[in-house]
Amino acid sequence: MQKLLFFLLAVLGTVSCDAAPAGQQTPDDHQFAELPKPQPGEAVATFASGCYWCAEHVFESLKGVRTVISGHAGGTTVSPTYEQVGRGGTGHAEAIQVYYDPKVISFETLLKVFFVQHDPTTLNRQGPDAGEEYRSIAFYRTPQEKAQIEAEIKRVNAARRYPNPIVTQVVPFKVFYPAERYHQDYFVHHPENPYIQNVSTPRYQHFAKEFPQLLKAH
Repeated sequence: MQKLLFFLLAVLGTVSCDAAPAGQQTPDDHQFAELPKPQPGEAVATFASGCYWCAEHVFESLKGVRTVISGHAGGTTVSPTYEQVGRGGTGHAEAIQVYYDPKVISFETLLKVFFVQHDPTTLNRQGPDAGEEYRSIAFYRTPQEKAQIEAEIKRVNAARRYPNPIVTQVVPFKVFYPAERYHQDYFVHHPENPYIQNVSTPRYQHFAKEFPQLLKAH
């Protein structure tokens, strides 16, 4: 049913992560966001799972996560704009960078969230969004993280959580470029956006129902 809803929304063209941002934008909003430095004892993880508007909010809701930045990774173009990535040819995917305390939440737990909060079985597609910029990628920084990602993929496939096998790319991390400022915390700042209401919110609710014990207290 959820996939059918995504398909109908895509056909009707009513929602898309490519839609123009809601509200008035200033020139400063279109400047790239700053990339924070990890704090002492903090670890960093990078994932791509479709539109970063929702993925950012999902991971920011986790206990032990200090902040999440939306941006682009996996390609070759230096400091790409949102429009450049959307036109294709940069090789980048919409991605998020997660700054977290490994004493509170482990990389393995982040992986479990990653594989639940999006559909990792659709190639170059996530819901109504199609294109290589919406592909699923789990980036690793160490051989241990690579092994953990591969083990989680094997576990999820064996459990037959999805009807099709996972197509997530397992890629060594190279560089992450922050997106423009208006993309940061987009889920929170633009609840009236049709994409947020019809795609991102159901996706977040699905995650929250699956992992209520991981959510920060409000």
